[in-house]
Order: sequence, then C-alpha cells, then structure tokens
Amino acid sequence: MTMDFSLVIEISYYVAAFLFIMGLKRMSSPVTAPSGIRWAGIGMVVATAITYLYPEQHNFTLITAAIFIGGVLAWWTGKRVAMTDMPQMIALYNGMGGGAAACISAVELLGGGEHSLVFMVLAVLGGFIGSVSFSGSMIAFAKLQGLIRKDFRFKGQNYCNLALLAVIAWLGIQVTGGHTDTTTIALFFALTLILGITMTLPIGGADMPVVISLYNAMTGLAVAFEGFVLNNAAMIIAGTVVGSAGSLLTQLMAKAMNRSLANVLFSGFGDSEGSDTEVSGTMKPIEVTDVGVIGSPGPRAAVVLVPQRAASAPPRTSPPARVMTWRTPRNAFWPYSAEAGPRMSSMRSTARIGIISGPRKLPLVGRNATG
Repeated sequence: MTMDFSLVIEISYYVAAFLFIMGLKRMSSPVTAPSGIRWAGIGMVVATAITYLYPEQHNFTLITAAIFIGGVLAWWTGKRVAMTDMPQMIALYNGMGGGAAACISAVELLGGGEHSLVFMVLAVLGGFIGSVSFSGSMIAFAKLQGLIRKDFRFKGQNYCNLALLAVIAWLGIQVTGGHTDTTTIALFFALTLILGITMTLPIGGADMPVVISLYNAMTGLAVAFEGFVLNNAAMIIAGTVVGSAGSLLTQLMAKAMNRSLANVLFSGFGDSEGSDTEVSGTMKPIEVTDVGVIGSPGPRAAVVLVPQRAASAPPRTSPPARVMTWRTPRNAFWPYSAEAGPRMSSMRSTARIGIISGPRKLPLVGRNATG
C-alpha cells in the first residue's frame, strides 16, 4: 500500500507541476490570464492535498489548520484588496513564499543527522535566498503601503552590505562543513534577514516593482533548492519555472526603464523624495496621434491602444490627456484596463487596450476617451 501511495504522490506532483506551467503560460495574455490563474490554483490544491497521503504522516491537525487559516486569509484579502494595491499584496505573498523556504532550510539544518555535501549546500543556499527574499519583500510591502515613507541611505552603505554578505558567506561555509549548532545557524539566518532589509531600504518606491519581481525570482529559486533537499519534484519544477520567469521579467522591466538591474538595486534612483541624479533626455507629451492599431493578435481581431495617464500616477495630479477615441462594434470587449485612481469606478477614464473584431482600422471621433 505504501508503494501505491508513493506512486500516486509522484504522479500528483508531476500533474501539479504541469498545471503550474500551463497556468503561467496562459497568464502571458490578458485574454487567457483568468483561466491561467485557475489552472495554477488547481495545481496548488493538488500539491497541497496530496500531502495527506505521505507515509508516516501524523500531524494532520496542524496541516488542516494551516490550510484553513491560509485559505481564509487569502480569500478575504483577495476579495477586499483593490486593484491599485495589488503590488503590495504580491510583495506580501511573495515574502511568505521566501519565508517558507527559509523555514524548511532551518528545520532541515537544525534536525541534525548525516547529510551529503550537496544536501547541505542546497539547504544553506535556499535558506539564504529565502530569508533575503522574505525580509526584502516585507520592506517593499511597507514602502508601497506607505508604512515606510523615507529611504534610509548613508555613505558607504553598499560596502557595509558587502561586508555583511562576506560574514554570511563565512557562516554558510561553517554550516556546510558540519557546524550545525543552534547559535551558528541562528546567527546565519538573522544576518540574512538583516541583509534583505538593508538592501531594500535605500531603494525608492518608484523602483519597487522591479525589486518585487527580483525577489519573486529569488523565492522561486529558494523553493527549487528546498525541493532538492526534500526530494519533492513539484517544488523543484515550480520553483525553477517561477525563478526563470521572474528573472526574465526583472530584466525586461529594468530594460524598459533604460537602466541596468545593478543601477536599480545600488543607485537609489527611485527615491520618492528626489535625488541629485541628473536625468538626460526629452519628455514627449501624449498626442492624439499616439492612438493606433498596433497589429492583429488573431485572424479576426486588432488591438487598439489609447494612452492617457500612467497607471502608477497618483490620482488628480494632472488631468487625463485629451485623446481621440473610437466607435466600436457591439462584439468588442475589454480584457484589460489600467487603473489610475484609487477606486475601480475610475477605470473607464484610464488607458485601455481593446481587442476589436476585424483587423481593419477603426474610425476615430474627437472626444475624450470614455470607451
């Protein structure tokens, strides 16, 4: 019976991994993103429920309580949090993933016993990356939520972080070599948490989306490492997918800002109170001619973009740009809208992406874009 359960567990983990990958693939388009989220959610349910079939598993009460508490909180926050607060929510949940990976590492390291060198290296790396991701994501959440309104920076801060990293590396080598006493491990995790805080505090709020994406990639990498430690196929595959996708997204976001990732992390460019960094270039106002049909995503559809006001801009800082709008047929629909104001009711006065039936250009009329 144990062999049968082991086979079911392995198959279930591969099914969950397949659902994660397909869900992520479908999230690449606004049209299929809702179904992609559902696919990934089903995969998470499968991976969580199969835990009850593990051999010699006895702590069902704790597992059930954790699933119930986490599920209720996630459902409540998902229903209550406004779309404009989603970056904070993502930072918070991403930090929870990194913290979970760090906890797995701490439990395995404190458990004692004889382990291979590969096991110890992966456990230490997973604990380091997960801890940095957890504390850094919490700071990112606090900055986006307005709980931390100032950027803390002092001369030589990067060198202090480098020295802290060197101490953490030395402790990690000690733990990998077999010094698994409680004091060494506790000091290792405490310093990694501090490093995540000191790395994120100097970064301004304008750069937080890039930082959150980076920490998301780090969380995925930490989960993959801990998957090797636990010999869990679902964690390995899902963590690798999240890590690679998050790394690519981070690079694309930094490139879109005309900056390198190192510049985002170490220059403090996005200081909310301004900085002395001179920015070169010219500002281009939004014109009526910026409206256009940009292509055909399918044989019978065209995409029309109408830029108005940046989604991250505070409400009422400037009036929406006066642009041309279009007349749409009855079968047009709007799969995505970027909200500029604090309430969903203002969504109709923001930038729109419309998928219109038929690859033809549409007649424009001269009035404000109200859809």
